[in-house]
This record gives sequence, C-alpha cells and structure tokens, in this order.
Amino acid sequence: MSFIKDFKSFAMKGNVMDLAVAVIIGAAFGAIVSSFVADIITPLLLTPALRMAHLTDIKDLKWGEVKYGSFLAAVINFIVIALVIFSLIKAISSFQRKEEAAPAGPSSTDKLLAEIRDELRSK
Repeated sequence: MSFIKDFKSFAMKGNVMDLAVAVIIGAAFGAIVSSFVADIITPLLLTPALRMAHLTDIKDLKWGEVKYGSFLAAVINFIVIALVIFSLIKAISSFQRKEEAAPAGPSSTDKLLAEIRDELRSK
C-alpha cells in the first residue's frame, strides 16, 4: 500500500505536473509548426522546383529508391522549431533582466515608518 501512496505523492508533485503540461503543449506546438512548414514555408521555398519535377509535396522527393523528401521536411521542421524556441528564450531572458535591473521601491511599512520618523522630527 505504501508503494501506491508514494507513487501518488510523486505523481502529484508540481514538477511532474509541469512536465506533463509541457509535453502536451509541446505536442500541440509540434503539430502547428509541422502545418506551418508543410503548408506555408515549403510551398514558398520549393514550389518552382516541385513543379518542374511534377511533384505536389516535398515529401514526395526521392532519388532512385531513396525518399529524402520526408527527411528534408523533418529538417525544416526542426530548424523552425529551434528558431522559435531560441526567440522565446531570448525574449524571456531579456524580460527577466529588465525585471532584475529595476530597483525595488520601499514597502508600505517602510513608507509608514518614514512618515512617523518625519513627524517625530518635526515636533
């Protein structure tokens, strides 16, 4: 019984739940990027070459029996995902640096104590 209790405790920790959410969002993001690459990037980049080869999709590219088009599409997907993640991390880190650089003002308690001090000095 303690094994199940320990597992439940482990599974309900914040890190495990955060990881589960990240995996789900990552899968959805992967589908979005795959669609973006297949439906927007690839046609813009390779439409003339595909038309000359009488192909409709980059995944149909092959050399003899070697189908390199699927690999090429996967490489383009990876590059787009890497660029987006890099951009997000760069934006988040610059935002965090701006937050750290801003000096914290006095708290409400400090302000109240300063007012009391000033009142006592004036008397």
